Amino acid sequence: MLQGTLKALSDPTRRKILELLKKGPMSVGEIGENFEMTGATLSHHLNILKKADLVQDNKKGTFIYYEINTSVMEDILTWISGFIKEKDDEEK
Repeated sequence: MLQGTLKALSDPTRRKILELLKKGPMSVGEIGENFEMTGATLSHHLNILKKADLVQDNKKGTFIYYEINTSVMEDILTWISGFIKEKDDEEK
């Protein structure tokens, strides 16, 4: 799981999508307004984020809204902070 998550985060477009979603759920159209790319390309990026479990989608009527999956983000931060803590402990 972590490998897919890190791969998803390695792309600047996907990181920008996550930055946009920090403000709250957004429709595909609202996300797309921030990029100059085809709908298919945006859909590809969203699918990678979804497979990595970084975002969740919810259908409301004819629209699909995406939002950040905060539990996965918390897991990543916990994992990374473990390295920082170990390094700090070694330096003491």
